[in-house]
Amino acid sequence: MIENELNLHQIAQMVDLSAVQAENDENYIRKLIATATNINFVALFTLPSWISFAKELLGENSPILLGGAVGFPSGGNTTSIKVAETHELIKLGCSEIDVVINVGKLISGFYQETYQDIHAVVEAAGSVPVKVILECHYLSEKDILEGCDIVIRSGAAWIKTGTGWPATGATVENVKLIRDHVGDQVKIKAAGGIRDLDTLLMFYNLGVRRFGIGLNSALTIIEELGNRDLVMNMHMIKD
Repeated sequence: MIENELNLHQIAQMVDLSAVQAENDENYIRKLIATATNINFVALFTLPSWISFAKELLGENSPILLGGAVGFPSGGNTTSIKVAETHELIKLGCSEIDVVINVGKLISGFYQETYQDIHAVVEAAGSVPVKVILECHYLSEKDILEGCDIVIRSGAAWIKTGTGWPATGATVENVKLIRDHVGDQVKIKAAGGIRDLDTLLMFYNLGVRRFGIGLNSALTIIEELGNRDLVMNMHMIKD
């Protein structure tokens, strides 16, 4: 599928609408959920303390997936805490888990310990898909490749580029590096800095199939998509 074949529904079904910044308050989350429901985004993510609130607002029959963040944002929690978070978030209604890899241990070369940490979360999640956040901003190319191998070994469903907290979000270089290394063994989610339609489409064409995007950027993308469709329709009428 090429970029100009993607419609609103297809794009919405690849977007995890995210409220995972420390300053995201009740009003922001209410707007997030209203937007997710209106547009039918595939999923929404909040920090753990807001999950019950988000679940209540979504309602029992909502088709929108509720995602939880584990070990957020540093990945430095002990494994037992990450496992406990995973169990609790699933019990609260999460049907996807995004877990931060232990960034410091990965950089230090403690690969087996880093693997065991992530594998424990994947096992705790059971049938619930797990996305592993590498936080590429802090990693060398070697670290990223080692992280990819750990994710594949762990049985996680997705690699995610970052939390969206550091200054550097998803980059073309990092996504290409990940895609070339993992092939079809694991899917890719990009997050951080995806603020317009062209950026989303660029990453889509590089193989990304999920996007972590905040409320304002998501609204901008939807508006741009609507304007682009309007222009295309006007051209068709003229032709």
